[in-house]
Amino acid sequence: MGAGSAAHAPPSRPRALQEPAALRLDSREFSGNVGPFDQASVLVRRLRRLFARIASGVAPCLLALAATSLAPDAHAVHALAWGDAPKYPSGFAHFDYVNPDAPKGGTLNLAGFGSFDKLNPFTLRGIAADGLGVLVFETLAEGSDDEPFTMYGLLANDMVFAADGLSITFHLHPKARFSNGDPVTAADVRHSFETLVGPGAHPRFRQYYGDVARAVEVDPTTVRFEFKRRNHELHMIIGMQMPVFSRKWGEGRPFDAIAREEPIASGPYRVERTDWGRSISYRRDPNYWGRDLNVRRGMFNFDRVVYKYYKDETARLEAFKAGEFDWTAENSARNWARGHVGRQYESGEIVKREFAHSNSAGMQGFVMNTRRAEFADVRVRHALALAFDFEWMNRMVFYGQYVRSRSYFTNSEMEARGKPGPRELAVLEPFRAQLDPAVFGPAVLPPDTEPPHSLRSNLREALSLLDAAGWKADDEGVLRNAHGQRFEFEILSYSRALERIAVTWVRNLEKLGIAARMRVTDPALYQKRLDDFDFDVAVALYSASQTPGNELIERFASASANEPGSDNLAGIHDPVVDALVQQVLQAKTRDELVVLARALDRVLRAGWYLVPHFYAPAHRVAYRAKLAHPETLPLYYAAEPWVLKTWWERR
Repeated sequence: MGAGSAAHAPPSRPRALQEPAALRLDSREFSGNVGPFDQASVLVRRLRRLFARIASGVAPCLLALAATSLAPDAHAVHALAWGDAPKYPSGFAHFDYVNPDAPKGGTLNLAGFGSFDKLNPFTLRGIAADGLGVLVFETLAEGSDDEPFTMYGLLANDMVFAADGLSITFHLHPKARFSNGDPVTAADVRHSFETLVGPGAHPRFRQYYGDVARAVEVDPTTVRFEFKRRNHELHMIIGMQMPVFSRKWGEGRPFDAIAREEPIASGPYRVERTDWGRSISYRRDPNYWGRDLNVRRGMFNFDRVVYKYYKDETARLEAFKAGEFDWTAENSARNWARGHVGRQYESGEIVKREFAHSNSAGMQGFVMNTRRAEFADVRVRHALALAFDFEWMNRMVFYGQYVRSRSYFTNSEMEARGKPGPRELAVLEPFRAQLDPAVFGPAVLPPDTEPPHSLRSNLREALSLLDAAGWKADDEGVLRNAHGQRFEFEILSYSRALERIAVTWVRNLEKLGIAARMRVTDPALYQKRLDDFDFDVAVALYSASQTPGNELIERFASASANEPGSDNLAGIHDPVVDALVQQVLQAKTRDELVVLARALDRVLRAGWYLVPHFYAPAHRVAYRAKLAHPETLPLYYAAEPWVLKTWWERR
C-alpha cells in the first residue's frame, strides 16, 4: 500500500443502548441488502454494548471473545494488522510517538511550491491545495506509524473482517460528525466510495478500488464493503486510505465541478482563507468530534496551519531564513550543506537536524516513456542508464549525502538481492519463456563507476546496446536510426533544482551522440503533461509502503498504461508484470508477500524502465526553535504529515 500514496493522495446519531429484552433482531436495524453476516455483526455489537454495561470490570478482550464466540466468522475488533498482531490493545491511551500533554495553540507556517487552484483533491483537473488530505479529510481508520501495516478505528469504532476475506464491515463511531454538525452515516461512506469510483473523480480511484464490488449500508451506522476476490490489503486500504466526505458537499453537481467549495468533511481543521495560488490557511475546528480519541490524543496541536506558496527553490530557502515560514524538509543536498547555514543556525534560532526513519525508500529515477518509439526497446533504456554516473555526482555535487536506489522496494525486505532462491524461482519459472534471462541471474543493479567499472567502459557497453537496437553514429558522431532520425529527447521537470542531476547525465549522453535537453515548466503544466503522458523523460518518485499492494496496479499494470492521470508513467504493458502484481495482491502471509514482491522486483529491474537515482536515509529538517516534537520518533513516516500531526509550539 503506497503512502498514500497515491489515493488519499487522504457517517448517525447513536441509538440508545438496548436493554437485554431487546436483543432480538429487528428488521428496522437494517437497510439495503442484508444477510446472515450482517445480522451476526449487529448482534455482536449489541452484545458488546450490553456486556459493557453489566460487566464494566471485565477486560475488553474477554468481552470481545465472549461476543464474537456467538459468531465465529465475525470478529468485531478495535484494530486490524496484516501479518502480525496489533501493537496497541483495546482501550490504549495514545500512540507511543506522540506527546499526549502537548500544548494546543499557535500557528504553523509551511511552504507550498508552485500554485493551487482547487480544494477538491480527488479530481484529475487542477492542483489541490497542500494540507487537505491530512487536515480536512478523515478515513474510517488511522494507520499506526510504528507498525508496518496496522489500522485502528477512527471514524469507525470497530471493524469486522470476514473469515473468507471477501468483505469488511465498519461500525461508525456514534460521535463522528462532519464540519457542518451532521453525523457521519453509512450513507455518507457509501456515497464517498461511489463518488470516488464514478465519473468526475480521478481515474486512479477506479484502479485502486477495482476489486471492491460494492459498499452496502447495513444500517445507518454500519457499512460493509464487499470484494470481488481476495486481496491481502484491500480491507486495510478501504479503512486507512478511503476519504469520507458528506453527501452535501457539492450536492447535485458533477463531482469534477466541485473545485473551490470548502469540503464538508470530518477532520480536525477547516479551510479558513484562500488566496488562490498564493496561500491557504486552516483553522482548527473548535467542534472537532475526535479530539479525545486515543488515535488523536497529542495530535493536531496548532490552532492554525498556513501554507505560503513559492515559485522556485531559491526563493523558498531565502523566505525560510527570513522567517516567512517555520519548518522545511530539505530535498536539496546543496541547500542542506551550503544553504542552511548562518547566524540563525549558529545561535540556535533555527535548528537543523536529520531524523532517522525505517521507511522503504521505493524508487526514484528518470522514467522513460515507452509509448515513445525511442524508448520501446529495453536495450536503449539500459544504454541510457549506463550513461548516468551516480558515484561522481554524489562525490562532486551531493556532498556524499545519498545512497543509490537499487530496487522498486529499496531499503526494505521486499528488495531482491543476489540470485533468486528456490521460492522465487518457483514463482518465476512459469514465465521463463517470456522473461529476459537476466531475471534468473543476480538481481539487476544500477550501473556504477566504482573500480573495476568506469564511465568509459559503461559508455562502450551503451554504444554496443544502441547499435544492436538500430541506433548508429553518423560521420559527425550523431546517433541516428535507420530512417536517419536523430536520437534526441526532452527531460521534463518542474524545478531547476533537478538541473544538477540532469546536466551531468546530458553531458554523458552527448558522448554517445544523443541530444537531450532539460525543459523546466511550471508545476501545473508539468502535472498536466504527466497526466496526459505527454513527455519523453520525467522524474518519477515511486514511494513504497512497508507492505506493497494496490498501488502496484496503478504504477505497473497494463490496465493503467493508457489511463490518463495514472502513475504508470513508463507505460509498462507486460503480461508477466500483470500476473505477478495480482499474485502480490493475493498473498496470504507476509512471508509469501516478500517472495512475490522480490520476484516482481526482479522483472521490473530487468525492464530498465527508469534510470535509478538515489535516496536520503534520513529526513533532513530545519525548523524554528519555537517548535517542539515528541522525543520518541515513529518508525515509518513522511516528514510533513509528521509535523502536522505531532509537533507543537513551545509555551
